Amino acid sequence: MDTASRGWLNGFIGMLIFSGSLPATRVAVADFDPVFLTAARATIAGALALLALWGLRATRPTRAQAVPLVIVAVGVVIGFPLLTALALQHVTSAHSVVFIALLPLSTAAFGVLRGGERPRPVFWIFSVLGSLLVMGFAAAQGLTASPAGDLLMLAAILVCGLGYAEGAKLSRVLGGWQVICWALVLSLPAMLALALWRLPASVTGVGAAAWVGLGYVSLFSMLIGFVFWYRGLAQGGIAAVGQLQLLQPLFGLALAAGLLHESVSPAMLAVTVAVIGCVAGARHFSRAR
Repeated sequence: MDTASRGWLNGFIGMLIFSGSLPATRVAVADFDPVFLTAARATIAGALALLALWGLRATRPTRAQAVPLVIVAVGVVIGFPLLTALALQHVTSAHSVVFIALLPLSTAAFGVLRGGERPRPVFWIFSVLGSLLVMGFAAAQGLTASPAGDLLMLAAILVCGLGYAEGAKLSRVLGGWQVICWALVLSLPAMLALALWRLPASVTGVGAAAWVGLGYVSLFSMLIGFVFWYRGLAQGGIAAVGQLQLLQPLFGLALAAGLLHESVSPAMLAVTVAVIGCVAGARHFSRAR
């Protein structure tokens, strides 16, 4: 298997791991406070990342790389997990996974802003159309559904897109797995303090499913998934392997229906497929001629 093929394989594994994040978070927030869940998953992953960096004698990042690492930490270590955990108190994981269809577009848009690229006008047509489809779907559920949950999911997509774009740039010089590990270590002191502060007085009422959810988002969503994802980006190319994110909503819907027995309506599936088409078109026209 050549390097590019290994990149696609690693990227696919990373995407598949990320697909279980929202269902696992949905299960965990049933018994855990969202703030504690965010801090606990980052603390567990951060401790493991610290051991990995120490054991493998990873090179320390330079001062110039400190700010990008802070952006990655705010986007994917703190922002996205916290905002989605809060959102999943109001909406189902099947509903929230439709918003994940916007993640590749968010990543591409921040890549344009941060990288100074000049995409063709067709790119913005697909971008606006995809956004309108998602907002139209949310509005069709009725304002009484949970506007707070939808707004939280949109905010989560924005900060995650920024964290992905910044991490992808940084991985070219710092290395794939080192980016997420250093971002986790950078967040570790604050996340440990927050986890201890929001530690539940008693865990006797926490079910086994919530513990499994916490374990999954800590080990897989927060660390292992990024190891495969950034390795895939480095081996197969950021633009090419990044398009695997387009499959994440479909896998997320399948997991929500199969594991959590949530209802996935034909309209929800249709909107997800339509948004994937818009994101694919936007990515196709993301570079100027």
